Amino acid sequence: MKIEIKVPSVGESITEALLAQWFKQDGAAVRKDEALFVLETDKVTLEVTAEAAGILRIAVPAGTTVKIGAVVGSIETVSAEADVPSGPPAAEAKPAPTAPAATPPAVEKAPAVPPPPAGSAPPAAAEAPGVPEGLPPSVRRLVGEHRLDVSRIRGTGPGGRITKGDVLLTIEQSAGGPAPAPAAEPAAAVCAPGESVREEISRKPMTPIRRRIAERLLKARQNTAMLTTFNDVDMSAVIELRKRYKEAFQKKYGVSLGFMSFFIKASVEALKAVPEINAIIDGSDIVYHHYYHIGVAVGSERGLVVPVIRHADRLGFGELEQAIVDFVARIRENRLGLNDLEGGTFTITNGGVFGSLLSTPILNTPQSGILGMHRVDPRPVAVNNQVVIRPMMYVALSYDHRIVDGREAVTFLKHIKECIENPERIMMEI
Repeated sequence: MKIEIKVPSVGESITEALLAQWFKQDGAAVRKDEALFVLETDKVTLEVTAEAAGILRIAVPAGTTVKIGAVVGSIETVSAEADVPSGPPAAEAKPAPTAPAATPPAVEKAPAVPPPPAGSAPPAAAEAPGVPEGLPPSVRRLVGEHRLDVSRIRGTGPGGRITKGDVLLTIEQSAGGPAPAPAAEPAAAVCAPGESVREEISRKPMTPIRRRIAERLLKARQNTAMLTTFNDVDMSAVIELRKRYKEAFQKKYGVSLGFMSFFIKASVEALKAVPEINAIIDGSDIVYHHYYHIGVAVGSERGLVVPVIRHADRLGFGELEQAIVDFVARIRENRLGLNDLEGGTFTITNGGVFGSLLSTPILNTPQSGILGMHRVDPRPVAVNNQVVIRPMMYVALSYDHRIVDGREAVTFLKHIKECIENPERIMMEI
């Protein structure tokens, strides 16, 4: 019995997807609910699992764009799941033969020319024993006349070829003193004289997610009046709180207390103070959101995705951290659903995890604001007319100037700064 493997529907607006990768080879044994292949759309990446145990038959190769509902393979079911081996078949497990590593061709040295018997005349150049045939006539004549060992002559011509000048130099050195020691093998040149440098490139099509990211970012640049304002935040109080409650927080919630939950809480308070940043433009209207769905940008191997934490104002620190950890795990395992990415009203991105000092984040349209976090660095700052070293972070707010004025943007960042530097303003649930 054959069970068809079809491309599942992942959203009403999505009509095609990229079959990015098969986890099994054609003819391999699969178990029920085992991941078969990765499907990429312009919004989400997910794994498709086997409906039953059996033998996999692949009809569409990886890298093909397929329509929703298309048949990409089948499973030949067996009488019992136990009949299917847990591991891949022997033919699959057998590694493909690999080509032996290329080794540079050995350069054969010409044998030394034996000295002629006493009293005999030197042989003619054309008949000189031990003189390689590939040398030019003038070089062969000099080598034969002076009974030189060509293996001791270092060639400077193209490809290491011995030239007449190399032979004359050897003769001069021999006449000026004792025969020089054999020259060490010259190091292989990066590019031999006369050899052209091969400039290699590789080309691969953009994935649907990468195309979607490119389209959205370009749209944000072209269709919004985007501007960015900056501020810096003293992270001393938050760092101290994390140290003080680290073990208690981990014990109660099962996750670590990070910076992101503080910034989500601070952003909610700032959005309440400046509602324009939590609004969008719809035609000639401004739509204000009276709820707070905060998107958290997460970088993955296949691109940047922004899962949304819904009603973040109703969640505590532990619930926020658990939501973030869960999103990261689901992104890594390709289990993120389309509904996890929709409906955000404001976005936070943290370039500090990659070492960014300062950046200008691009709006996640149609949203009107995005907060950029960066790395924490010890820097000298003035506190009570004294210069002290404090852990400081630059923060950036990019906003749509069509709906948000500079005053509102600066006020928003001031609220962020005050909440982080005085975290007692946002309730700590330990």
